[in-house]
Amino acid sequence: MSDWVRHAIWWHVYPLGFVGAFPAVEPPGPDDHRLRRMVDWLDHAVELGTSGIALGPVFASRTHGYDTTDHFRIDPRLGDDADFDHLVSEAHRRGLRVLLDGVFNHVGTDFGRYRRAVDDEDSESIGWFRGRPGCFHTFEGHGELVTLNHGSPAVVDYTVDVMNHWLGRGADGWRLDAAYAVPESFWAQVLPRVRDNHPDAWFVAEVIHGDYAAFVEGSGVDSVTQYELWKAIWSSLNDGNFHELDWALQRHNDFLAAFAPLTFVGNHDVTRIASQVQRPEHVTHALVLLFTTGGVPSIYAGDEFGWHGVKEERAGGDDAVRPEFGPPPAQPDAAGRETLNLHQYLIGLRRRNPWLHEAKTTALQLDNRTYAYETRNGDDALIVALNIDDSPMRLPVASLTGRPAQLVGGTAAPPEEIVSEVVVPPQGWLLLRPS
Repeated sequence: MSDWVRHAIWWHVYPLGFVGAFPAVEPPGPDDHRLRRMVDWLDHAVELGTSGIALGPVFASRTHGYDTTDHFRIDPRLGDDADFDHLVSEAHRRGLRVLLDGVFNHVGTDFGRYRRAVDDEDSESIGWFRGRPGCFHTFEGHGELVTLNHGSPAVVDYTVDVMNHWLGRGADGWRLDAAYAVPESFWAQVLPRVRDNHPDAWFVAEVIHGDYAAFVEGSGVDSVTQYELWKAIWSSLNDGNFHELDWALQRHNDFLAAFAPLTFVGNHDVTRIASQVQRPEHVTHALVLLFTTGGVPSIYAGDEFGWHGVKEERAGGDDAVRPEFGPPPAQPDAAGRETLNLHQYLIGLRRRNPWLHEAKTTALQLDNRTYAYETRNGDDALIVALNIDDSPMRLPVASLTGRPAQLVGGTAAPPEEIVSEVVVPPQGWLLLRPS
């Protein structure tokens, strides 16, 4: 893994929605150069404190970007190669890395090889796909998403060529969409060849269920999406069950021994955290958890303003969590400004304490609605106290750790004070540093 990833904090953007290209009554054309609208937001990403932008699909497709028709072409609804080069150049000028979203499990029905397989019954093109004409396999039952044949050397070569092409144009890494549906052996063939040309590139696989550590070992990726922790964060807050969260953090420790997972409380595929939690105060607790546990954190654009959005399992069900952004700066209301300030504070804390990248957690005090844990990496440590009860939480720091601690921040926390015991207000949180 490249050293730069130890400091990575991503601002995750879904470009087609961000610039109003999909859904749209009249899709924009390449002359609109919509991708350049994202450049106007790069200063916001810097001011937020992030160190990179994680882009959703930017390659030619017919609809939502995950039905790729040409991996070597920028989606004309976004613009062209020059617009991409400009975005990457402006990001790098500000010290921001760029992560691309690669869909290599399946393609759209307008993909050139698929059209030749179906229309011309070209035997070489047929070999690119699983199944046979009239009976090609599709991704999770979506007829417009045709599964590639990952046993085909031609598909391996194609994927290597695509990755090398865009890394050569300035990208810094790849998110591998639906990687869980692709044989690990495929990635194990592709990635070493790409790393030969781009040794500093970072590869994170979308994996939802299963054995994360085994997938990393078998595929050769650097990281996977930590959906286990995402689910445990919001459901433990909603259910008043920090035992679920503690169990997930113990598993997270095991993952950290092998790799640094991509951590998040929101992305383009899930309900926004402000809509997911049942009490608005609990957005704060979710963010504190995100930024005080090991891994590579990602913030989904708009969550820093406290935006709401519910994902629904229906046609168009993603639209609410993939809205268009207007020109910056955003004008959040008072609650949104508070959420933005909290993001900036916690991201600043993270960047001042880069050891948190590999930090592991240990429970100090645990019951259903109160939770205190130590997050530690070697000699560096913080104590995090979370209270989602309507009564105060007493935390006898010195008796739990053998020494007092210095208050760092949190709800009504007198900064720098050395304490042997603290009281966390109802629905509050505190950060302390062992003295």
